[in-house]
Amino acid sequence: MFVTIYIGHRVFDKEKNMWIVWALLAAISAALVVVLTKAGLKNVDSSLAFAIQAVLILLITWSVVLYQGNAGGVKTIERETWIFLAVAGVCTSLSTLFSYKALSMGPASYVVTIERTSLVIAIVLSIIFLKEKITWQLVVGSTVMIAGAVLIAMSGNGK
Repeated sequence: MFVTIYIGHRVFDKEKNMWIVWALLAAISAALVVVLTKAGLKNVDSSLAFAIQAVLILLITWSVVLYQGNAGGVKTIERETWIFLAVAGVCTSLSTLFSYKALSMGPASYVVTIERTSLVIAIVLSIIFLKEKITWQLVVGSTVMIAGAVLIAMSGNGK
């Protein structure tokens, strides 16, 4: 089904651009994770807090996979894909553990700003390893993100 939404002079083609909606939902969810985790770390060790959340992540994601009927796809995953997914899983765990530790020690607004410089690192790695095209918009946007993170980090301790 073809759905378009007119925004100003531009057309939002739902079939082509639904990734934007999902990305915005991911951004909102990630923001909520930071704020809720910071609030939940008051009297809990950061590693224990992540372990508790990891159990919920496991239950929710496998529930979605089972609901969608995609569990059988596990059998068709190639060896190289398993390796990439396993390493990404380790990186996800380490990233979250490091993030929780930083949140337990510093202000959420500062921690998340520095942590989100990962966007620029991901852009650089995507260009190098995935051969994605570099554009002036990527360069300018990345520069602004780094400048913003430096500005916020140098502005004090947030208290």
